[in-house]
Amino acid sequence: MKLILLKPRYWPLWAGMGIFWCLVHLPHKWKLGLGRQIGRIAYRLAPRRRNIADINLKLCFPELNDNQRNQLLRQHFESLGMGLLEMFSAWWLPDARLKLLGNIQGLEHLDAALKRGKGVILLSAHFTSLEIGTRFLTMHTTIHAIYRPHENPLVEHFMKKSRESRAEKAIPRDAIREMLRSLKQNKALWFATDQNFGHKYSAFVDFFGIPAATNTATSRIAQISGAAVVPCFTQRLENNQGYQVILQPALENFPSGNILQDTLRMNQLIEAQVRKAPEQYLWVHRRFKDRPEAEERIY
Repeated sequence: MKLILLKPRYWPLWAGMGIFWCLVHLPHKWKLGLGRQIGRIAYRLAPRRRNIADINLKLCFPELNDNQRNQLLRQHFESLGMGLLEMFSAWWLPDARLKLLGNIQGLEHLDAALKRGKGVILLSAHFTSLEIGTRFLTMHTTIHAIYRPHENPLVEHFMKKSRESRAEKAIPRDAIREMLRSLKQNKALWFATDQNFGHKYSAFVDFFGIPAATNTATSRIAQISGAAVVPCFTQRLENNQGYQVILQPALENFPSGNILQDTLRMNQLIEAQVRKAPEQYLWVHRRFKDRPEAEERIY
């Protein structure tokens, strides 16, 4: 561990990590209940993120009235709170404590795709339970996970160390050559491209009927590597019943040669899953931050 992480300015964060380490060892039901309370507090104390989520819900679910949308917004913050404790659970709890909570649907699709021998891109998205869902996958197969390095070095230390203790490798999202090496080794590469990355390597394609700057890397990497693309999503089940990791069959005719059509297809797959559990998607992210020319800013 770097000595810089032991400096006094990091002591409050160390203390916070220690508290969360204790909390994740609570029984699952208690932990989710506490997570809901954390989310309710965040709803009141994070007006900027609340406003971003509200704008996103207005855009993506225009059919909801004000009461329905406000209820969904509150449920989303509860889901965020639960997701925080789920993330730390995925980092720190042993397999024996977690494995009974996770059910993987469609594992045969991943196995079949790996038999092609050119690697697999697990096309995922930013749902609040994504971290624990990936952890369940590591109990069944080797995973190389793409991630965005955190700007706080202590959080980055915990995140990278914890992920690499379960997944075989954690790859920064800009390390394309490293991703291609993993696929050449016939590994499963967990990849979520549903956040706004700006104009570079992105195309504006519809997401919930709204043009969204969407990273085209999945199509490009699949074209170069020949890897199969298997959609992969995690859904938190009701009544504290655990989690379902959903693996769909490998996409046929992908890449198609039309990068815009490929990217739209990915957004449509993600949208279909979002509609099944809308409160569990990451609405506090400024998904529509970048706009096509001549369009007004949304946030």
